[in-house]
Amino acid sequence: MNFDAMLEALQMLISPEHLMFLLMGNALGLLVGLLPGLGGLAGLSMLLPFIYGLDASYALALMIGLLAPISTSDTFPAVLMGIPGSSASQATVVDGFQMTRRGEAARALGAAFTASVLGGLFGAVVLTLAIVFARPLVLAIGFSEQMLLMLIALSLIGMLTGRSALKGIAAAALGLLIGCIGFAPATGEARFTFNETYLLDGVPIVIFGLGLYAVPEIWALLQGRRSISETPLVVGGLMRGVRDTLRHWWLVLRCSFLGSFFGAIPGLGGSVIDWLTYAHAVQTARDRSGFGKGDVRGVIAPEAANNAKEGGALVPTLLFGIPGSGSMAVLLGGFVMIGIQPGITMATSDLHLSYLIIWSIALGNIVAVLVCFALVVPIARLTRLPYGAIAPFMIVLVTFAAFQASRSWGDLVALMAFGVLGILLKEYGWSRPAVLVGAFLAPRLEGSVYQTLQVYGWGFLERPSVMVLLLLLALSVAVSLSFRPAAATLRVAPPAGAAGRLAQLTVPALFVGLALAALALTWQLALLGAVFPQIVAGVIIACAGWVGLRIALGRAPAAVFTEAVEGVFTGSGLVRLGWVFALVGLTGLVGLVPATALYVALFLSVWWRRSLLVNLLLGLAAAGLLVALGQAMSLSYPEGLLQSFITYPDWLSGS
Repeated sequence: MNFDAMLEALQMLISPEHLMFLLMGNALGLLVGLLPGLGGLAGLSMLLPFIYGLDASYALALMIGLLAPISTSDTFPAVLMGIPGSSASQATVVDGFQMTRRGEAARALGAAFTASVLGGLFGAVVLTLAIVFARPLVLAIGFSEQMLLMLIALSLIGMLTGRSALKGIAAAALGLLIGCIGFAPATGEARFTFNETYLLDGVPIVIFGLGLYAVPEIWALLQGRRSISETPLVVGGLMRGVRDTLRHWWLVLRCSFLGSFFGAIPGLGGSVIDWLTYAHAVQTARDRSGFGKGDVRGVIAPEAANNAKEGGALVPTLLFGIPGSGSMAVLLGGFVMIGIQPGITMATSDLHLSYLIIWSIALGNIVAVLVCFALVVPIARLTRLPYGAIAPFMIVLVTFAAFQASRSWGDLVALMAFGVLGILLKEYGWSRPAVLVGAFLAPRLEGSVYQTLQVYGWGFLERPSVMVLLLLLALSVAVSLSFRPAAATLRVAPPAGAAGRLAQLTVPALFVGLALAALALTWQLALLGAVFPQIVAGVIIACAGWVGLRIALGRAPAAVFTEAVEGVFTGSGLVRLGWVFALVGLTGLVGLVPATALYVALFLSVWWRRSLLVNLLLGLAAAGLLVALGQAMSLSYPEGLLQSFITYPDWLSGS
């Protein structure tokens, strides 16, 4: 243990200048985390132009300060609005938002923030002690191990986040198929792009998150003109959430360890780690009935891993210059700009810098949690407002976040497409997490399969670590199946007779149709470019086709059906869907900023029915916020048809 390096790092950490820039970065990180869809990658990308000319130590503190609190503050939109604040807060939405709808927003946030700070501190302590010895562990993770870890993640998420194992597997396979959009890793051929440039690199993961989670929740809550929470806010629930986390200390410890460990494996990403730990919490629980309906353990597990993973991701980033995540890739660019060279020297001569970075993240987490605790009650009170009063602002945020994914109109078109898919999956009981994680992992899984066979051949099965992971995969599947409720084996008639059967057939028919289309579109591709999506399509046809057949015959297991179907294609459902996507249509006519003012005023007039003047002022305020963000962060906004005839001022179009 190099105590001299630790002492030097501590002296740098507590210096006034370092603390000042660390706190400045914290403030920026809290803001970025509160804005849905941005996350650490976008925040760091926007910060890099401003660190030119700064002293290296100040720039380092600013970057680390920004990165540290994002995994904490992104919990606010995830829990309160059902909108993932970043790709790494998607698992928190599942139970956190349901707790909010029960009036337990403060409890959910209290549990999340406590788990976050404990996870962050755990990661910092472990890495402080282990960073020197991490090199052999990281090097032991090869292509074959990465492939099996991803398969374990998919199997767990598919089988544990839905009511039916077959539906979960089919959903995961659909995600893999969607993730095949773009260039094939092995051959470079374009797949499923339909000659659209936007699709060449695939659909950004933030679009999946917003489409599969945010849009369906907004659509559902518009029914009945109710508020997000229909029960009184339990203000005292904040401390109850803290006690929940402390009571489940063993779950926090396990998920923090998993977050640190898997965070050190390049390429897995925060969303995969969160879903892995969420699935772990479900799999190891004696009573799983509350998960997906507002179980506090479903908030604690991913939030503990969410913060712990940042420390883990720093191991390959610092020691080998291999980014452990997308945000770490941007951080590496910042390091190069300020003269820090990642490599083995970070564990030897520059060990003090490694400790400084890790401890700065830990301190940033503590500061962020304290600030977030102070904001819990006033922000949580927003959930008691009539939904018509806040829905247009949520729709504006979703549209804003979606466009920032690649700043293309394709983002908004994809948002609508995946929003409709998300509504269908939500209403008919198919696993949205499985689709999301499958889409995220598809390029990595396909690439790792080819790399494994090229490097090891079929001999990879003889590697001891592979044997252990295969055994773990088999055990995980067996344990998951053993926890299936007995009702899942019963044969029951579909709800609402023939009409209910027809409604429930919508999704399996869509799945099979997409799989058949994929088979047709890949028929002319080279073998290495076609075999992966064709195998995935075969899995979809087998699983979804079997489920659909059982539904059609009235002999499907009880677990296949949802408890209640609100009617996606009814007149009311289509009207609500029109309101959700009306902002995109207005944007196509006049541009996002003017469309925001018009849309918010019109929405409030119809759904909230306050005075026209108040509605107009609120619309102008929402548009003004977009203008301010565009100027401060050099953002651009989608242009409308009107701008082909009229030149808008720069501030009205974004940057």
